[in-house]
Amino acid sequence: MSVEGTTTVVPVQPPQPNAVDKKVLCSAMCQCHAQPKLGAKGRRLKQECVAARLQALDTAMDHMSPYKAEYTYDMTKRPPMPFMDKTIPTKGYTFFFRGWTLKVWPKDPERPQPYVPNMGYTRRPDVIIVKDPTKPPTQDNIKQVVEMKFPDDDYVGDQRQDYIRIAGDERNLVTLKLEACDCNQPEPKPPKIPVEQIGKAAVGASIIYMIVTKRPPPGGVPAY
Repeated sequence: MSVEGTTTVVPVQPPQPNAVDKKVLCSAMCQCHAQPKLGAKGRRLKQECVAARLQALDTAMDHMSPYKAEYTYDMTKRPPMPFMDKTIPTKGYTFFFRGWTLKVWPKDPERPQPYVPNMGYTRRPDVIIVKDPTKPPTQDNIKQVVEMKFPDDDYVGDQRQDYIRIAGDERNLVTLKLEACDCNQPEPKPPKIPVEQIGKAAVGASIIYMIVTKRPPPGGVPAY
């Protein structure tokens, strides 16, 4: 208890993913930290590795995974809007950058013209967790925006503030650092929770585990 006339300062814990979301995201993060994609001159592409695994999960679930990796948002809109596929409402637009900036961007006269790189016109968060995976990741359907930070990685410029704009609330922006994932566990166990908590389109925690880690779940299929 505080002494009369004094104030007790209670530290505010930064927002974190729930246990299910953290299990899935950390599985990808730990695997990509240990075995990243390799780029030119041996560059270790950890973020690209995470995106590829979560995109594979989304494709396997007919683009109805709750985890949307590297979807691009139009920051000239209020609120920012995701660029979506014309035929599949839950799939992000596949970019061919030069053609897109010359053909797609100018179609909206309300956007700054022409498109200029590095001006903050667009942003691409690491992961968007949606509330309803059968709907696009517009702000009213965003559960959390997650930035997955490996060592020596941090927000740059207005990046953090722009991600808050996408999320709609600072409490919906999560910074997931590698040290929070407990990657030293030799065989992380798949979550034993109801399938419905993973997402309406998910067919089981074991499938998420296998796609993200690319190996069978330890101990077989989890009990529900």
